[in-house]
Amino acid sequence: MNFNENNSLETITAEFKQQGIEFVRVLFCDNANIIRGKAFHIETLAEHWRSGVSIAVAQQAIPVMYDVVTPATGLTPVGEAWLVPDWSTLKILPYAPTHASVLGDMYRFEEPWSFCPRNFLKQAIAVAADLGFTVKAAFENEFYLLKSITDGIVPADNTPFAATLGMDSNYVVIDQISRALIAQGIKVERYYPESGPGQQEISIGYTEALTAADQQIRFRETVRGVALAAGLTASFLPKIFDDQAGSGCHLHLSLWQGEQNQIYDSDQPGELSAVAKAFIAGILAHLPGLMALTVPSVNSYRRLLPHCWSGAFQAWGMDNREAAVRVPSNFGLPSPTHVEVKTVDASANPYLALGAVIYAGLDGIQKGLPLPEPISIDPGSLTSTERESLNIHPLPNSLGTAIACLEKDEVLLSGLGADLAKAFIAVRKAEWEVLQGKSLEEEVNLLLTKY
Repeated sequence: MNFNENNSLETITAEFKQQGIEFVRVLFCDNANIIRGKAFHIETLAEHWRSGVSIAVAQQAIPVMYDVVTPATGLTPVGEAWLVPDWSTLKILPYAPTHASVLGDMYRFEEPWSFCPRNFLKQAIAVAADLGFTVKAAFENEFYLLKSITDGIVPADNTPFAATLGMDSNYVVIDQISRALIAQGIKVERYYPESGPGQQEISIGYTEALTAADQQIRFRETVRGVALAAGLTASFLPKIFDDQAGSGCHLHLSLWQGEQNQIYDSDQPGELSAVAKAFIAGILAHLPGLMALTVPSVNSYRRLLPHCWSGAFQAWGMDNREAAVRVPSNFGLPSPTHVEVKTVDASANPYLALGAVIYAGLDGIQKGLPLPEPISIDPGSLTSTERESLNIHPLPNSLGTAIACLEKDEVLLSGLGADLAKAFIAVRKAEWEVLQGKSLEEEVNLLLTKY
């Protein structure tokens, strides 16, 4: 089902009934980075058509551990906000075919609410537009397929990276996921079994930034919903098994002016443009604070280690999978066309992660920040003295450190706005205070099905 401006309440109601839809879910992603929703029955569509559904303002104050308000957010159980449907995002759910879903924007007093993550991304996109740029993006997800056993969980297979046996073992559910994504208008590009047993990667096409974040919500929902119907558990938790690969969610971005990609230098094939260099410089400069938004779980930092292709150092490189920011090359196309930020995982709220990266990159453009020299080796293979001479620094190795960096980053705090920054940081701190020092097993027990 595709909504357009010519659709009326009456035509949508009739189509819902014709297709057997019973409930419409209004989705949002909160400050604990959990995808949540409230649903209304189609018989009440007229009531919810414009105003959506209400939520307590305290919803943006709840951490991942339990449904209890974090006092330091400044939010309390008193007060209502509204999840107003963006009907352009309406989709029928292939894995729950009697339900449809729509992304919601948070409103209060009939105005966009300052605590709304989706509105934060819209504001970042608007700042880019004021500077003459359109941002396109895609999230590249890794996840595990798991089977339940009497005393826990095990991977759905036991195969290595890109093994065709892994494809054969999981092709039924992978095909179902792919078809469900395509049915919701998401372009599926590539698939392969990842390094860990039962670990998968499905990459989807890039699109404009807001749609990319919306698609990330749908991707997580679809993978989990299809897997559940197949009797499996899908988890995007960054680190599930201590001795196996973690799951990242690399963020790919490009800058456009009209139909012209601004990442490559049209006069020097294979080289970055001046704009792209400044954009990457901005991301690198703000990366320590960004990490509180892009890798926001306590569990995230178990994955971010040297020699693990996860980007543990504040460095960039061409085709360097150990650098936190990688610039991929292309075969047979103008190159490079985009930037990959590796210090991202799917425990992140995609609106906050993408919006913050945009603000960081634009700060680099506005200030004309110089881009350090690229690194062409694994920075983890250098001594600390060698890295220091190259101005390469270790990135935060805990959520607590990343939060402290965010609290000092005036550009990111200004972009978030006082209300959203206060609430988000308070929720992160609440999670850090409770979860630091927990064992991996304790983290997995709590977080496996949250992300």
